[in-house]
Amino acid sequence: MADTAASTIAPWEQAEMVAPGWPDDPASVEEARAHPEVFAHKRVQGIADHYLDAIAQLDKKPAVIGHSFGGLIAQKIAGAGASAATVTIDNAPFRGVLPLPISSLRSALPVLGNPANYAKSIALTFEQYKYGWANNLDDTEAKELYKTFHVPGAGAPFFQGAIANFNPFSETRVDSKNPDRGPLLVIAGDGDHAIPPAITDATVKIQSKHNPGVTEIEHIAGRGHSLVIDNGWKKVADVALRFIQRFV
Repeated sequence: MADTAASTIAPWEQAEMVAPGWPDDPASVEEARAHPEVFAHKRVQGIADHYLDAIAQLDKKPAVIGHSFGGLIAQKIAGAGASAATVTIDNAPFRGVLPLPISSLRSALPVLGNPANYAKSIALTFEQYKYGWANNLDDTEAKELYKTFHVPGAGAPFFQGAIANFNPFSETRVDSKNPDRGPLLVIAGDGDHAIPPAITDATVKIQSKHNPGVTEIEHIAGRGHSLVIDNGWKKVADVALRFIQRFV
């Protein structure tokens, strides 16, 4: 995922990587846009179980990296003791994370603004995408990312996250106390509208308070929610890989 001056072959090119999509994910962006219904009804625990099933087929525990809702899923995997090391990038909040910044609520409003969206998959307009994902990019790059990557997303996880702290049985629960969680790094884009630093800082506070394992945070200045796909993605990958290489 990143190159380094120390090697003629980037570490990410040497690594053995497995990147299964969410359950039932189409094979291409074009197919996903043509059949948005396949994303509907996906819930947090079902997605986590999908990845735990994939990990169960491996010969050893993997390092797990996830972004946004994938960062929440990565922490559920870690809490199940199934990862050797975990990197969560601008992670969606789990039950117990209390901050709800205005920019985060505004980013989620296209989904949460209509209760019927719970059972649907929702696509963002470019303006909504620019605010929530690409607010730190110029319009040219933002439009290119929107055209290249944006597909409808499941509505259910947004609603599950929104009411998590009112539901003791929420599927967004993370076992932050499991001593087998392993080392955890939280990467935070300091300019993220969707997942502002208040959420990632609260994540680290909970994880470090309740777990004996290594828990660290890396703030990346001036970066928004698109930090894993925009022009600065290699810096994010370098941070993630340096952490993983310390433990795996």
